[in-house]
Amino acid sequence: MGAKPDTPEAPRAVRPSHALLVIPLGLIILIMIADVFTGRSSQLGPLLIVAPAVTASFAGPRLTGLMGALAVAGQVLSAFAEGSGLTAGLEIQVIGLAVVSGFLVALRAVRDLRERQLAHTRSIAAAAQEVLIRPLPRRAGPLRIATDYIAAELDARVGGDLFAAVRADRVTRVIIGDVRGKGLPVIKDTSLLLGAFHGSAYRNLSLPHMAIHLGNAMYWNWANAADDDPEADESFVTVLLLDFPDNVGRVETISCGHPPPLLLHEGKISALDAPSPGLPLGITVPSVDQYVVDTFSFVAGDVLLLYTDGVVEAASPNGTFYPLLKRMAAWDGTGGPERLVRHVHEDLLSHARGPLGDDAALIAIQRLADRTE
Repeated sequence: MGAKPDTPEAPRAVRPSHALLVIPLGLIILIMIADVFTGRSSQLGPLLIVAPAVTASFAGPRLTGLMGALAVAGQVLSAFAEGSGLTAGLEIQVIGLAVVSGFLVALRAVRDLRERQLAHTRSIAAAAQEVLIRPLPRRAGPLRIATDYIAAELDARVGGDLFAAVRADRVTRVIIGDVRGKGLPVIKDTSLLLGAFHGSAYRNLSLPHMAIHLGNAMYWNWANAADDDPEADESFVTVLLLDFPDNVGRVETISCGHPPPLLLHEGKISALDAPSPGLPLGITVPSVDQYVVDTFSFVAGDVLLLYTDGVVEAASPNGTFYPLLKRMAAWDGTGGPERLVRHVHEDLLSHARGPLGDDAALIAIQRLADRTE
């Protein structure tokens, strides 16, 4: 086989930090020239410290140290160029410049270490989020599903919003909820709730008994943690449970203090308010008569939008809450659930004009023609 012809390598992209080095280099040259031309009447050499200081703002410790060394060399060369030579005053200036440059290198090294630690923490948080909040299936029986999760802060990817879906006996069961709080305790609570949901989903529990099971899990979890966690007594989780039978044009719901879903039917938007909503989970020991099943029509072509309170409580700069019902009416109904969640996502961020005050989760579910898997 003949030798392959040589191919030119693609030019490497110039890193922004390397391109910005012309700034401190140019400052060193300008200060040296000005120092030589002004002569001994003015001492501009100490101004060279600006070069490593500027470098530390965008480059790592090595480049910062290199620029500090060039600044020291520039000060010595300027002194000899103007004819003053190595004097006691120059030695003090050089030592001072070297010491400050060393501090800048150390500070930049500490900053880089913290940035690496933060990146590692973010990757762990993202992995925990993916394990806890598994993406919902895009198809489940006669349902087409799209989801979206909007974190309130880029640095905090694990919040209290949760959702999950399971298939059993030709029924798709969906949960969406919001655990009160932030940080590591919420991760544990979210994990417990979703574990209880997935673990009992195949036991053919009715919706009320599912709500009781989840409520017991959260109540006794927080009751046993009250001694170690002073906020456990005030913890709760709002939940909306939904059952979608495959061959029946309806949806059965139980609201545990959660915002009502919005239904798009034949171009009209309506909120499916629960006539008798139950208490959020974890506040009290749940009872059989505490949770009532509400049934709504959900036929082929209908779209249901589930959301957490981070959506409707997102405030604009002037303090106006996001009018989800009104804004959803602006959607033209095309593109399916994927386009709907994208529309709400973009419109929500445009309304807030900045980070959200709370995490927000969206689930859009469209019923297709009845079918059995």
